[in-house]
Amino acid sequence: MNIYVNAEAARNGDGTKQYPLKSINEAAQMAQAGDSIFVAPGIYRELVDPRNAGCEDARVTYVSEIPLGAVITGAEEVKNWNIYQGDVWVCRVKNSLFGEYNPYTTLIKGDWYFGPFVRHTGAVYLNDRQLYETQTLAECIEGKEYIHSWEPEFSVYKWYTEQDGDETVIYANFKGKNPNQEKVEINVRRRCFMPSREGVDYITFRGFKVEKAATTWAPPAAFQDGMVGPHWSKGWIIEDCEISNSKCSGISLGKYYDPENEHYFTTKHMKSATQMERDAICKGQYYGWIKEKVGSHIVRRCHIHHCEQTGIVGRMGCAFSVIEDNHIHHINCMQELAGAETAGIKLHAAIDVTFRRNHIHHCIMGIWCDWEAQGTRITQNLFHDNHAPFADIPQVVGAMPSQDVFIEVSHGPTLIDNNISLSKTSFRLAAQGCAVVHNLCLGPLDSIGGDTDMPLKNGTMVRRYTPYHIPHRTEVAGMMVILHGDDRIYNNIFIQNWPIKPVEEKEIPDADMVDDPMMDNQIQGTSVFDEYPDYAEWEAQFDLDNPEPNMVTLRDCHFGHLPVWIDGNAYFNGAKAWCREQHKLHGKKDVYVSLKEDYSIETNVYDLLEDFRVGIIHSDTLGKAFEPGQRFENPDGSPVLLQKDYFGNHRGTSTIPGPFADMSCVGRKLV
Repeated sequence: MNIYVNAEAARNGDGTKQYPLKSINEAAQMAQAGDSIFVAPGIYRELVDPRNAGCEDARVTYVSEIPLGAVITGAEEVKNWNIYQGDVWVCRVKNSLFGEYNPYTTLIKGDWYFGPFVRHTGAVYLNDRQLYETQTLAECIEGKEYIHSWEPEFSVYKWYTEQDGDETVIYANFKGKNPNQEKVEINVRRRCFMPSREGVDYITFRGFKVEKAATTWAPPAAFQDGMVGPHWSKGWIIEDCEISNSKCSGISLGKYYDPENEHYFTTKHMKSATQMERDAICKGQYYGWIKEKVGSHIVRRCHIHHCEQTGIVGRMGCAFSVIEDNHIHHINCMQELAGAETAGIKLHAAIDVTFRRNHIHHCIMGIWCDWEAQGTRITQNLFHDNHAPFADIPQVVGAMPSQDVFIEVSHGPTLIDNNISLSKTSFRLAAQGCAVVHNLCLGPLDSIGGDTDMPLKNGTMVRRYTPYHIPHRTEVAGMMVILHGDDRIYNNIFIQNWPIKPVEEKEIPDADMVDDPMMDNQIQGTSVFDEYPDYAEWEAQFDLDNPEPNMVTLRDCHFGHLPVWIDGNAYFNGAKAWCREQHKLHGKKDVYVSLKEDYSIETNVYDLLEDFRVGIIHSDTLGKAFEPGQRFENPDGSPVLLQKDYFGNHRGTSTIPGPFADMSCVGRKLV
């Protein structure tokens, strides 16, 4: 059955084409498996709560009749502004508008949120741009630049809120603009398109513009909020949408709600947030976290931007998903929110998740895979400008370091291949079991051998035990600390693009509010692995010919660094190689790489590779990640053959380092 919706219809109808409904949510209560909801262009100021699931062969499909013509928004226009003082205007809104959830009394806070609990989930928007919140009316009136903002020129637009009886009072500094003549909105709804129940499977959501919701902070052990999301369901497709201006996260592929573990650390304090993450994983099967029930989503061809926590967030419910061909930018650039869950894409337990052909830029970081990046593949993506635009912008308290890819406390196998990484830090590998193959990296590798354990005030370190799983399943196979190593670094181009500066000790304000700060490595290349053994050296210490091994004697071996495999890389502008790498190229001339406005690359690096050739990488080359014993392979268990380049071009029997099959690819548009 087809159901039709048109916000501009003369009156509410029965859902036929001749007499359409005026509300998408009303259609969502009617739709059954196999039905399609066609939505005419217009503004839909409502929460859509899909009631019924589809089936794998009979999906429930929501379609904007004109791509991006149907807009689902969590905001309402405000036209009753009055001049207060200077450029500051004031409006009053009855609290009855908000129902049970008032964004202007709800603070952003929770586990892994490191900023002060002073920001509200509410927001004021001027011509589709979010204004900066102040903590006092005086600051709002003053309208100074916010020193931490990555867009300082807009940070002078301010707002402030307070309660007065049964009214929410909002003051806003519009810098000379008349808000009654501009497009000014405030967010009032927490979400835009998400079922309130779990298990609403096999939904297709296509071609909508979704914006301006008062989403809450989404940490890994709590229910994860988002403007759009499946809410612990299976088989959703979110495609061809524009997602913007969420207070926290745009799309959530996240975790179930567990009342015993909902922001446990923030509310009860007595167990560490890390322990509550382990609890969530171990209780997952009880809550239905198996391949047959949860995950396997597709997010593709979406434009996701100007969200202040993440573009896409997920924990567990994201497993077995594909995230492809998305354009994600300007995430956490206001720098008003700070904590360990900010990125263009932030997923925990990205088991068998594929990220491919995404364009991610101007984010606090690109892709962050935290815990259990097992069977994860990050391939054919373009990353750039995922760092502060100016070196003198001070980092806000509690903010995370910037990089294109961050793999944290995972045991692998994690494959990072054929990416173009142009930000100041390429790949932060506070993990083990990673394969980095055929990438072009301007920024160095980071967190090699560190940033996995937590320091106590007495100087000791708390080791973080994290899970690994049955291959291609969610069932937990075991837990172990991160030993570091077990990495494969093949056929990359490493360029020292930024000069090495003297390391200065930074004073950390309010140090008790933040975790141990991560130190940025400035030296490009693989020399950060110099203290790691090759496989033969590592294996020899176990005395395998001894029929009576001694557990005490081998204890240090069981908790030492794992071996690494590094070969076929090219190093330029002083980038340094692993001391044991045999087949490598050290370029003798300076190289340059620049990204042009049309998203093509200008570089001379391929002219300087000369006759340097490398082999084709296969699952047999990469072997198995040590702890889970899982091979580097496709999610269906078939072998990986890295014979296709960034564009999908064939590489032949041998090839050159980096993401391109040959130098003819230089100058082609990357997106």
